[in-house]
Amino acid sequence: MAPAEKPIHLLHAFSTFAVGGPQTRFTSIANALNGKYRHSVLAMDGNHAAKAGLDPKIDCRFETMPVVKSGGISIANLRNARGVLRRTRPNLLCTYNWGAIEWSLANGLHPLCPQIHVEDGFGPDESPDRQQRRRSTMRRLFLSRCVHVIVPSRVLYNVAVETWRLQASRVLYIPNGIDCERFAADAESSLVSELGISPSDLVIGTVAALRPEKNLTRLLRVFAALPRDTPAKLVIVGDGPERARLESEAAQFAVADRVVFTGALAAPERILGRFDIFGLSSDTEQMPNSVLEAMAASLPVIATDVGDLKRMLAPENASFVFAAGDEAAMVRGLASLSRDSSLRRGIGAQNRNRVRAEYSLATMVARYDEVFGDSASR
Repeated sequence: MAPAEKPIHLLHAFSTFAVGGPQTRFTSIANALNGKYRHSVLAMDGNHAAKAGLDPKIDCRFETMPVVKSGGISIANLRNARGVLRRTRPNLLCTYNWGAIEWSLANGLHPLCPQIHVEDGFGPDESPDRQQRRRSTMRRLFLSRCVHVIVPSRVLYNVAVETWRLQASRVLYIPNGIDCERFAADAESSLVSELGISPSDLVIGTVAALRPEKNLTRLLRVFAALPRDTPAKLVIVGDGPERARLESEAAQFAVADRVVFTGALAAPERILGRFDIFGLSSDTEQMPNSVLEAMAASLPVIATDVGDLKRMLAPENASFVFAAGDEAAMVRGLASLSRDSSLRRGIGAQNRNRVRAEYSLATMVARYDEVFGDSASR
């Protein structure tokens, strides 16, 4: 009998494998395709916290290498990355975002395997209309050798083709997808009680890494500007370097007694079902999973107009997406949603229908499965 064919081996290079959107998407795809692929994951910072989301049955190894931190390209990093490629011998290299750009150079000069690159967006130092010339040039040079560059938003697709000048045939738009049923679940009553949320509270909530580009100060200001007689609480799910400063600002805005910081939750659905309104106040996003999860939980969303937000949400929600600089309009929109439970339910139902129709986990997994198989065979 012929020996069983070995699964395709994918090496995934991340700047970090801390819990976040790209990492959660990877674990969802790996779990759904259990047995079809063998995975190796390398985080440049050595943080592999997101591995908690992987099914224990997944064939996944976690690699490490010495990393030199510098303002430019490090010869030592290129040499070490190439050493990992030689040692692990993957069928396909998958790189994620700017933080892994050195891997494209390490593999690209004399390729050891085909490569795909997934670009999710930008940190606080870049935006779609404010690109660093040096980075754009490097992306054009290094990513042009990839079989495919995958982006989750139409905005990013345009940046890749028009600003980075990558071949349109190499750039693939694959929107994120989620397990809609998972996020449609009721909240965990014991956690709701533990956080001090009463049945009469109107809950405005968000799920985000507490980093500068999420601009949660904006959400705090908008919340603080609501009429004082609004029986509302703001629940911020997530952790990160901005937490201490945000807690201090909540006190400065005189709303600390009505703001709840939960810290990181591996399963945000434990609280999401108790939210009445979901808020997103970022300076830059492309296609945030947190908004898809809120839609699956039948929530209306009030947000800044970033990335593909208006395309993602149901048309009925569009009037609650505002220019980032127009906080007065956000306050009016949030007050309107806070006062009208029928409006909230109606918009929430339309968001639920849209996410189920357009952004399912199964559709996303099928697209990535196709790309993995096709690219590894090049």
